[in-house]
Amino acid sequence: HMLKNTVVPEQAPAKGEYVKIEFEKGIPVSVNGKAMDALSLLTELNKIGGRNGIGLVDICENRCVGMKSRGVYETPGGAILYAAHRMMNHLTLDRDTYHYKQQLSIKIGELIYDGKVFTTLYDSLMAFVDKSEETCTGWVKLKLIKGAIRGAGSGSKYSLYNESIASF
Repeated sequence: HMLKNTVVPEQAPAKGEYVKIEFEKGIPVSVNGKAMDALSLLTELNKIGGRNGIGLVDICENRCVGMKSRGVYETPGGAILYAAHRMMNHLTLDRDTYHYKQQLSIKIGELIYDGKVFTTLYDSLMAFVDKSEETCTGWVKLKLIKGAIRGAGSGSKYSLYNESIASF
């Protein structure tokens, strides 16, 4: 009875739903062709993801004071954005940049969690992220079904994919 925004995957519609997200320099700007501000976009993705069982997280967390705590979270919009942004990065970033960005994301998350966002290290890491987002422009289509998020297409004028030399 504790879920407020999300159905459990077993109660989600069997046929699922498609969602298309457009990005400009790493910032999501539209859902299903409709331009939206950040709050409206996340609210819409929460509704879409919630009805499809997306974003339920049950974890045992490591608190900065050394204890463990259990948390159950509903993050449908966040889960969708994370998956869509990852797909866009796969399309527009070279391998080394993508892998290094993954490593930095762990440290950035730690700095945010620990309240250290006013540090030179945080500013420096975010400068790298900002640079890597310059080509993160285009669209991603996802299929949401029974709690799962599956890629269903993507496109970008900055795509590094070349079908004529790299297709299986």
